[in-house]
Amino acid sequence: MRKLAALAVALLFFAPATVLLGVATVVNPSASAACLPGSLIVGPIPDSLTATTRDGTTITLNRAQLTHAATIITTGSQTAGVGRPGVVIALMAALTESSLRMLANTGAYPESGDYPNDGNGSDHDSLGLFQMRPAAGWGTVAELMDAAYQARAFYGGEASPNYPSPRGLLDIPGWEGMDPGEAAQAVEVSAYPDRYQNYQPVAEAILTALTRPAGSGNGGGAAPVVPETTRLVFPLPEGTWVRTSPFGWREDPTTGDRAFHSGSDFAAADGTPILAVADGLVVHAEYSGSYGGLVIIEHTVGGQRVASYYAHMWETGIHVVKGQTVTAGQHIGDVGSSGKSTGPHLHLEIRPGGQGAEAVDSDVWLTEHGAEGVAAGDTTLAACTGGDA
Repeated sequence: MRKLAALAVALLFFAPATVLLGVATVVNPSASAACLPGSLIVGPIPDSLTATTRDGTTITLNRAQLTHAATIITTGSQTAGVGRPGVVIALMAALTESSLRMLANTGAYPESGDYPNDGNGSDHDSLGLFQMRPAAGWGTVAELMDAAYQARAFYGGEASPNYPSPRGLLDIPGWEGMDPGEAAQAVEVSAYPDRYQNYQPVAEAILTALTRPAGSGNGGGAAPVVPETTRLVFPLPEGTWVRTSPFGWREDPTTGDRAFHSGSDFAAADGTPILAVADGLVVHAEYSGSYGGLVIIEHTVGGQRVASYYAHMWETGIHVVKGQTVTAGQHIGDVGSSGKSTGPHLHLEIRPGGQGAEAVDSDVWLTEHGAEGVAAGDTTLAACTGGDA
């Protein structure tokens, strides 16, 4: 009966007369039924969204707040056992604690202001979206100023960065049968336990506006924007690659003409696994002319939209499809030598601004952003000498 009552309240406050969405197109509400890991796929993020709380207050969220919401949704989608109900609870908690803002706290931790943030909070020594406290064991200042880290910590479970304590949602016995507000309070342990329920209609509105059914298109062709990544990794396994042809002007290896090389080439044996450099959404996965087999993934890194390009796979070596959500380090394809290529290698491009934007030196970009494994190439791998033509 308790579950049915909670469901009835949620339906009542999610009626069109109560929730106003500040977006041009609202995706199919049937997407909200999806609860398997990976099934809540974040689509284009609107510039703003207006919704009404349970007590009748109208609030408008901006793009930065919605991007943080997208991080919470995707992290929940990738965490087994969370599903749609858990994501709603997490959104309710973040809306209540920080209004979905990444808050520094320079009074308690002056260094927190050095990390990307949406303002300065002053609630004891709390930080971030969920107002987690380093002193309570939630993480370091650097960790708690990362939206994806906080989302993982809130969800808890054995994959949580601080399992088994402090407890996350998955560590609360019977959380699925609780009122969503009570479940949020069980994680947050707030001095004001009754605040969370007020934001359930807003959380539902956010989830409906930002997600779409798995495998669907981009809804009118808008370029997808995905949440902040959890981590950055080098796209080839340690010890399998060598740097061959860097980014910039060079002599074309087949024509001898001076030409600009928009990527960085890393030679590796045919069939070497290619890894996604960050969490993201696949926006292209097919044979593409001189690129050969090409995968393009959209990411959000430090609040900025970034696209990564992985070229020259064989058609049979592409292991993802357009619209698929991937995580950093996920095996997305295999090294090949298709398209305009002189041998097996990965041609990698990084394009801040997203697909179609101007490329930067991917090797330098990964190094500057502290990607795992960026310095782990095997300089003695003489058998691999492939590059772009």
